Amino acid sequence: MILITAPIHNHFLHVLDARDMEYRYVPEMDYDSLRSEITSAVGLVVSTHIPIDRSILERAPLLQWIARLGSGMEHIDVAFAESKGIRCISSPEGNRRAVAEHAMGLLLNVVRNINACQNELKQFQWLRDKNRGMELEGKTAGIIGFGNTGSSFGRLLAAFGMQVLAYDKYREVMPMPNIQSASITELMEQADVISLHLPYTPETHYLAGSDFFQALKRKPVIINTSRGSVLDASALCDALDAGMISGAGLDVLENEKPNLFNSEERGLFERLIYDPRIVLTPHIAGYTRESPRKMAMVILEKLGLTSPE
Repeated sequence: MILITAPIHNHFLHVLDARDMEYRYVPEMDYDSLRSEITSAVGLVVSTHIPIDRSILERAPLLQWIARLGSGMEHIDVAFAESKGIRCISSPEGNRRAVAEHAMGLLLNVVRNINACQNELKQFQWLRDKNRGMELEGKTAGIIGFGNTGSSFGRLLAAFGMQVLAYDKYREVMPMPNIQSASITELMEQADVISLHLPYTPETHYLAGSDFFQALKRKPVIINTSRGSVLDASALCDALDAGMISGAGLDVLENEKPNLFNSEERGLFERLIYDPRIVLTPHIAGYTRESPRKMAMVILEKLGLTSPE
């Protein structure tokens, strides 16, 4: 039995139906329910709302694979799963274009003051000189993390006539037109735009923190569509006020539940949303009308479950 614990495109279910494969589609499932039902599952489809930890995996004697809708496997104990012979896959190929396009939207919004202009116009203020923007052509962008989303965004930036410097600690960056490999130091010294495309790990926690911002040379725009905890939002606000960076576009935060903010988190959130140099969106970079089907198809392909003839 395949247990599907996250909303998934109907195409995935149609393929399982066509193959007469048994499944339970329970996208509202919680942790305790999963602990009870995992005992009979041979396959598991998840997103991020349930941690797949050792306690879950120890109760899954039949489990053969775990499929993550989207990218980032930090909520899954991959090492323990693989030690039990459980295959773990994700589907970043399915929403990498969506994330890249959203990152471009954030960047254009920041460098052309689009949100700021909109808010001023609501006050009947027509301020042209104040909102003179920056063109991207001829500027240098730095991509930190050059996997699926980083490389996809890098190609968009190159198409805008930017020189792209790419840094990835764990994979070789293959040069492409207008894209070249760089050290983290070179990137931080030369980039007019820096975009983060990293998984969350203990190593990447607050990678973009106070020391990071102080090392920047060109007052770049910062874009983060990866994980909120990769960037210290308080340090970013301080860097913006100190003139170390010129703006930011953020799709992710460390705590993404405003209704549960404590007073300190609320204060930081207000610094972010009321600063006209920052554009903030609610973790929607990978959420498009097209991406659910694409991610479902990636998972099917990786599992060898193509549609029967």
